[in-house]
Amino acid sequence: MTAKFNIAGIGNALVDVIAHADDRFLDDNVLTKGAMRLIEADEAEDLYGRMGPGIEMSGGSCANTMAGAAMLGSACAFFGKVRDDQLGRVFRHDIRAMGVTFESAPLHQEPPTGRSLILVTPDAQRTMNTFLGAANELTPDDIDPAIVEAAEIIYMEGYLWDRPTAKEAFLKAARIAHAAGRKVSLTLSDSFCVERHRDSFRDLIDGHVDVLFGNETEIMELYRVSTLEDAIAAVRGACAITVITRSEKGSIVLEGATTHEASAERLGQVVDTTGAGDLYAAGFLHGLTAGRSLPDCARIGSIAAAEVISHVGARPEADLKALVARRMTSAA
Repeated sequence: MTAKFNIAGIGNALVDVIAHADDRFLDDNVLTKGAMRLIEADEAEDLYGRMGPGIEMSGGSCANTMAGAAMLGSACAFFGKVRDDQLGRVFRHDIRAMGVTFESAPLHQEPPTGRSLILVTPDAQRTMNTFLGAANELTPDDIDPAIVEAAEIIYMEGYLWDRPTAKEAFLKAARIAHAAGRKVSLTLSDSFCVERHRDSFRDLIDGHVDVLFGNETEIMELYRVSTLEDAIAAVRGACAITVITRSEKGSIVLEGATTHEASAERLGQVVDTTGAGDLYAAGFLHGLTAGRSLPDCARIGSIAAAEVISHVGARPEADLKALVARRMTSAA
């Protein structure tokens, strides 16, 4: 079957609320800088009331990746759950406006559409407090086999692994994808997420994942080692391709016994690191499905990540396709 989609993502459909905060605000509210934690509706309302002025926009890790890849020219689809409330309608409109196919049926009752309260400190670190709401209700029934079979790569965000029905949804998609000769990709999402699910993540990677994304902290946590070198030795060969991001140190791509290293890109001052990993994955997967070399894939990912950290928010503001074309041409 000819692929209709380059990438189909499965993730939490959320609306981001982004506000600036200082370290004292984090300390006063007992928040761990740079981490993501799950909160309930009451705490979400309380924290929202104490945050400073914010920007609201559609988000969610995998949804950001699909939006970024679509901006680069990939044909993308997304599976995620919202309610038919105001935020749900905003999310649906925004992701479709980015060119992403989104056909997941909305909920018609509680809980409401999920949201992530993101606090950006002066050092550009983002601390995320996420109320999953309707995003928690994704089930295997929401996975359309026809879309999975028509996508070159299925991309799954690790945050979904917190809920049993979402696990089942991903395993269903992975089985359908591999039966159709497609590839399966996973992002580890967060070191605390890895800590919660280390053993089942490793089983998932060994049995279902072709392309793995994680930052160096997540990969070290996955194998409970204290150095990046030990983590590389442990993960090498676990799947066909492993991508390890290292912030300003660039990224490392493992393919069998081969190691590729890519430098980070810089497009100006780092303002907000929200979405950096999401957009790196967008660029890498776009390059991979376009038949680019792995070093090129890493470079495209780095350019996309550099764009998104140059402003507040997890979606690109520049013409990402044109930006990548210019930067890749100038390096040729």
